[in-house]
This record gives sequence, C-alpha cells and structure tokens, in this order.
Amino acid sequence: MNVQNKPSKLIKGSTGDWEVVIGMEVHAQVTSKSKLFSGASTEFGGAPNSHVSLVDAAMPGMLPVINEECVRQAVRTGLGLKAKINLRSVFDRKNYFYPDLPQGYQISQYKQPVVGEGEVVVDLDNGEAVTVGIERLHLEQDAGKSVHDRHPSMSAVDLNRSGVALMEIVSKPDLRASDEAMAYVAKLRSILRYLGTCDGDMEKGSLRADVNVSVRRPGEPFGTRCEIKNMNSIRFIGQAIEYEARRQIEIIEDGGSIDQETRLFDPAKGETRSMRSKEEAHDYRYFPDPDLLPLELSPDMVEGLKAALPELPDEKKARFVRDLGLSAYDAGQLVAERETADYFETVATGRDAKLAANWVINELFGRLNKEGLTIASSPVSAAQLGGVIELIGDKTISGKIAKDLFEILWTEGGDPRDLVKARGMAQVTDLSAIGGIVDDLIAKNPDKVEQAKANPKAMMWFVGQAMKASGGKASPQAVNDLLKSKLGL
Repeated sequence: MNVQNKPSKLIKGSTGDWEVVIGMEVHAQVTSKSKLFSGASTEFGGAPNSHVSLVDAAMPGMLPVINEECVRQAVRTGLGLKAKINLRSVFDRKNYFYPDLPQGYQISQYKQPVVGEGEVVVDLDNGEAVTVGIERLHLEQDAGKSVHDRHPSMSAVDLNRSGVALMEIVSKPDLRASDEAMAYVAKLRSILRYLGTCDGDMEKGSLRADVNVSVRRPGEPFGTRCEIKNMNSIRFIGQAIEYEARRQIEIIEDGGSIDQETRLFDPAKGETRSMRSKEEAHDYRYFPDPDLLPLELSPDMVEGLKAALPELPDEKKARFVRDLGLSAYDAGQLVAERETADYFETVATGRDAKLAANWVINELFGRLNKEGLTIASSPVSAAQLGGVIELIGDKTISGKIAKDLFEILWTEGGDPRDLVKARGMAQVTDLSAIGGIVDDLIAKNPDKVEQAKANPKAMMWFVGQAMKASGGKASPQAVNDLLKSKLGL
C-alpha cells in the first residue's frame, strides 16, 4: 500500500496546500575487512593515513583489483531489497576534482549498476505502510576526509576512508513526509544490519544520506529539487526536510523560483543553507574505467547467496504474528533490530510468547531506555528473563513478585529460580495458609461482604487486601477461589 495525497501529508501554505516529494540516496559502507579495490584495512579510528595503500593514494601505475566480498555484499543487499540483480555491470570513472580524492576521479557505476529496481515496505507509527521503490544500488569508492583544525592556514587530508567500499542505494521519489523518510532510513538500516552487509553506524559515517526535497501542488508535476548532503542522523533528516519544504513553499508563494542546488543542514540552527549549484551527470564526464573489466556474475553465485540469506524483518514479523499470536505492532517493535528479535526469541522459546513480548517491550525496553542502555548491554540476559516468564507461567510467582525479581536480577544478577527459592518469594497456594487471612477480612468488613454479594466485582477489594496482608505472596487465583467459596458466590 502506498499512501499518497492524504490530507495529513499536505503542508498548508498561505495560498493553499502543498505536497513535499522526497527521494533518498543512502550511502552504506560495505562490511568488509579491506577496501573496494585494494587490500588496505577498513577499520575505523586508525591514525590518519595509516590505512592507505599505493592504490588508495593514486600512485602512478597502481591498478585497482575488485574485492569479491564487496560484490557479494552488494548482491546480498540487492536480494534483501527484493531487487533485480544485474548479472553484468560496469565500473565507470566519475570525474571531479576533490582534495580528498587523489585520483581526480571516483570509481563508481553509472548506467549499468550491479543492482536494479527493488522495494522497501515501511511501517509507520499510525499503522499505515508505505512501499518505497528502489531505483538502483551501485558500488563506489568513498573519498578521504579533509581536516581543517590542525593548522591555522592549511588543511590536512586523511585518506583512511579513501577507497572504502560504499553501496549507494537510490530510492524513487515515493516519500511524502518527513516521518516517512525517517522511517524509511530506519527500515533500510535494519535490513542492512540483518543481512550483515553494513553496520549502520551513523555516528561513524557508516550510513549517511543525501536527501532530495521538492514541493508541488497535489497532482501537479514534480517541482525543482534541492539535495541536502551527508545527513548522518535520522532525527536531523526529519528536521532538514521540514525546514527545506517550508523554505521552498515560501519562495514560490512569494513569486520566486527554486534553484536546483546542493545544500547542507545546520543542526544548531535547524536550517539548510546553500553549498553549491547542483551538478548534472554530464558534468562528471562518466566513462567506463579502462582498468576494470565489466563485472559478470554467474546465476549460480546469485542463487547461492539468495539461499543463504537470513530471515529478514518483514518475514520475521509475519512469523511472530502468525505463529506466536503477537499483534502486528508488538511484532514490529521486536523485529526492528536483529539483536532485539534474537533476544525475544530466546526468551519466548517454549514459553508464553505474548507474556514474553509484554515483558521485553514494557519492562525491559522501558528500563533500558531509562538507563540509556542497549539490548546488547542489558544486565538481564535473555535466559534470565526467560526464567522469570517460566516462573510466572507455572504460577510459582505472581506478576507483582516477578517485578521484584526482575529488579534483583537487574542489580544483582543470579538464577531466577534459585533466587525465588532462597528468598522465599514463591506464591502461597496452600488454601489453609490463606484461609486465616480471608476469614479475618470477612469478619472485619461485613459491609464489604454485602457489596460483594450484590456485585461480584466488588470482591476484588478482598483479593487486593489479601495480597497485601500476605506480602504479595498469596496466589491471586487461590484467594479468588477461596473468597467465592466462603461468600457463596
């Protein structure tokens, strides 16, 4: 389902409604130990220019050699995006002068990319889904990095990133709101992480996006677009789109026109500013790289990679709903990150899946968010939380005691069943032990007894009081059954 032209998606201007049109170019660093055309390391954080081969530095006579694993990673990603894999693709030279690009050109792919059209289904918070078309995915080299704070009058260049393999994933202009664009990048990052083809770390620059924004009257042709470069935060992507759409609307409504240009987003000011006029493809003088033969893949290789793909978020979500009886919303939350889905499956295996989902989403996620932790750094392991679910399931402990047990596990650790035994936390199900408490409550509260006989729902007061008197150890079900018997309900 592709949600378009919904009233909530339109932006109100002074002269009527406008629609924002968004396309994304996401640059994802390929998970690989070495660069796209050299054996230099891709490890993050090395000393400047410590991961640079003679090829990366563009020394005369040095020839590029394709990294087969990078090609495999691109194909895996294409398969994960339900895209067409092109068995023949060509590397081109994209010519432009840049201090961080020693060759004076970037090896990229232009007319014949390794991956063709695909799609990503994006779930929104309001329950809607948007299908975003993928135009292409191509492989290319990353550039180095200019460093401007080492010397008062000169800039330095760090070539550690020069030649690192990137996948550029180009979407069709199918997005119609900032929240859709943010959800799209999050979903794309999730797919890449499930596949293991990019770590998706935006802070380290492993995933960054160029965002194309234009506005138009609903139903009219596309307007002139501006490209916001190098966005490395999903939140900033949303802010940049909101600002840029408003900026363009105001210019057009004031009688002006939009210039096609490249812009940067300033997070401190929350605004975009002009960087340079936008280049067209002919400005780059693309031509096939004479040092690299066309890339030809065998159908068997592609089929082999397809057969070995992991279960991806959409398939996992569908299975959680179908086989475990979870709601689509809960399943969506649990599959958003591979680590979370794996954690949940360990907790839920052989246990009450709905109860497990409730504990992971509400208790665990809530505590992790409060403490600024991730699922990987959770003090409570999946095995420990699974133990808690088991104890609730076999009625050894109540939901209230389970929360106390979770707190102990969070702060002290230990085996859930051993802790319950050692600290006397098990529920009291012995009716004779509970009977005295119930008899005492009935004797002291004749008015409440009459209310309960008139309205059985009022009996819950007795259940609450009995639980309180037993320090939360009485089994609510046992108290309930005993009260019904003694009150003749």
